Amino acid sequence: MADGSGSQSKKFEPKTPVQLDPPKNDPISPEYLSKCDGTNVDYPTYVAMKGTIFDVSGNKAYTPGAGYHVFAGKDASRALAKSSLKPEDCRPEWEDLPDSEKKVLDDWFTFFSKRYNIVGVVQGAANL
Repeated sequence: MADGSGSQSKKFEPKTPVQLDPPKNDPISPEYLSKCDGTNVDYPTYVAMKGTIFDVSGNKAYTPGAGYHVFAGKDASRALAKSSLKPEDCRPEWEDLPDSEKKVLDDWFTFFSKRYNIVGVVQGAANL
């Protein structure tokens, strides 16, 4: 493949091409991130993983009452790695997980990075 990402990259391609902005690495405080949970129209809806924040605004799956709302407004690395929708798993710590779950998290990261703009990083994140 010309892009150097290997044969796995195609499996995560969106069905409809997405035009993404260049990734940003602006520090975003955990307090601000927590306000971006889809419950307030004055804030975007964000989901973070591995300290990277994705703007999922406009995807109804992350709105209150929807299936993935549990991830909104927080670093949900552990829950994504474990394929869990439990609120207690929506936390940034993932380093202690088995390699199989770390691979799932990496796959989610690839999936998100092909669909959502990266708007910043969680200020003080240690789980990059």
